[in-house]
Amino acid sequence: MLSALTLILTCQLTGELITRFLGLPIPGPVAGMVILFALLVLKGSVPKELGAVADSLLKHLALLFVPAGVGVMAHMGLLGEDWLPISVALVGSTLATIAVTALVMNRLARPGTADDGDAGNA
Repeated sequence: MLSALTLILTCQLTGELITRFLGLPIPGPVAGMVILFALLVLKGSVPKELGAVADSLLKHLALLFVPAGVGVMAHMGLLGEDWLPISVALVGSTLATIAVTALVMNRLARPGTADDGDAGNA
């Protein structure tokens, strides 16, 4: 289990180093996640240990949002000053995400398949 956690944290560190040294406009953990994904694609499967560690992290995902919540509370005055552009960005990005998700799902959905089991009744 320690080796799986080490792999996850090493990928995150590698992503952080790459984005900082290359000046990329993406967060280091996102780049690390891409690196981990690439490694798993090359391997062809997710090792059981890695899956168990990932499941444990996901069970406690809410704890990872505490620093973000503290940051929001610490900058509440700044958020109050710029509430309109922040609100427009939040609503716009949410609508864009929903639209892109709908388009991707529509594109990937196979015609004639249904999850409820009555595909033949269509």
